[in-house]
Amino acid sequence: CSGFVQSVYKHFGISVPRTSGEQRSAGVGVSYSEAQPGDIICYPGHVAIYIGGGRIIHASNPRTGICYGNATYRTITTVRRVL
Repeated sequence: CSGFVQSVYKHFGISVPRTSGEQRSAGVGVSYSEAQPGDIICYPGHVAIYIGGGRIIHASNPRTGICYGNATYRTITTVRRVL
């Protein structure tokens, strides 16, 4: 999941740390109610990219690959803005 997030940001010329633990500290924290497309949504042991409208894109697992889903499908630990 963190590799996917890092790859997407790198495509746009933005450097973010490699691991989900490091990404949980990247940028600045914002509340979920203030989340904007491009923010990193962090969960226990997982990260995703917020795409707006309460939705995320993330690398779910090797079987399902890259998926879209609801941002609140798991408990959000923090939202990080690096843009």
